[in-house]
Amino acid sequence: MRFRLAGRLLVLAAALFAPPAASAAETLAVVGTERHRVRVVEMAGGLNHPWSLAFLPDGDLLVTERAGRLWRFSPTASRRERVRGLPELYVYGQGGLLDVAVDPDFAANRTIYFSYAAEGPGGANTRLARARLVGDRLEDLRVLFDAEPNHGGGRHFGGRIAILADGTLALTLGDRGQKTPAQDLTDHSGSVVRVTGNGRVPADNPFRDRDDARPEIYSYGHRNPQGAALHPATGRLWLHEHGPRGGDEVNLIRPGANYGWPLVSHGINYSGTPVGTGNATAAGVTDPLHTWVPSIAPSGMAFYRGEAFPGWQGSLLVGALKDRLLARLTLEGERVVAEERFLENTVGRIRDVRVGPDGLVYLLTDARDGRLIRLQPAD
Repeated sequence: MRFRLAGRLLVLAAALFAPPAASAAETLAVVGTERHRVRVVEMAGGLNHPWSLAFLPDGDLLVTERAGRLWRFSPTASRRERVRGLPELYVYGQGGLLDVAVDPDFAANRTIYFSYAAEGPGGANTRLARARLVGDRLEDLRVLFDAEPNHGGGRHFGGRIAILADGTLALTLGDRGQKTPAQDLTDHSGSVVRVTGNGRVPADNPFRDRDDARPEIYSYGHRNPQGAALHPATGRLWLHEHGPRGGDEVNLIRPGANYGWPLVSHGINYSGTPVGTGNATAAGVTDPLHTWVPSIAPSGMAFYRGEAFPGWQGSLLVGALKDRLLARLTLEGERVVAEERFLENTVGRIRDVRVGPDGLVYLLTDARDGRLIRLQPAD
């Protein structure tokens, strides 16, 4: 009897700690949009609040789970391996393992970058690290940036990474749910920071030579930016950020610019009271290119470039957590001139949006049983 019980316990333990099984691609829906009919395909499920995905040169995909796991998928997601060697994480509230990005020279240096929440004296904050991906293991891990000071609680870590045209790294940081740090240049919270691939401060950072500012800060006055992408024609950094009740924003980032939070906003506080001055803009504040009122809770963002959906060429694709949809913004230069919404309540809360090397669109859904989704032409 004891041996039978022990065997059952071993089977149960294997079920609990084994990686989730990769699922065969399954069509969830075919939806119509203004320009294309789109087939919505589930590539894999069983992901615990997936946060970010990135593509390796061999076609494999990297997927992070906020709960603290990094997966390497084959191009069809028929196989997945857990990548070992992550640092200790602060998995609490919105904190945990966040973004992942692949170095442009990965084929030569095997380098990836990732962001995560980490605990320290007085609370926690967001870190940026790099490591070499060798098979299913991270090696030579190095922390490049550690936001200071730490704050308590589990809100607003930001965490999106963008590799800029000059090879420097931009990292978005939320205000950590605090009242004023986004306007305090001695606090990294509520800013976009920029460092080199070795963690140094670039010589042309706007606040590098000021004694009253953190030298890594590139822009400030942000609430909680969770989408970042480079414009394919200009190479300039765009991001979006969560507003409170209303006032989600798309912003074009300029070095040294103040984006206003919490002095001004197009939204209101959750209590119904005005934000800051009660105005949507103010002198010295850079206005957003686009806003959502009421909020859609944007997360993940990508400019579309590819042949699979020619009618989307140059559009900005934005996922929505609250409204459970994909927004497509039509641009004329640096102006947003139209918005289309689709996939409403089709796949759930969309956490990340990426355009693959094949020109197809890949999504991650935010849930305990989150999914890797691919959008492809239905024709």
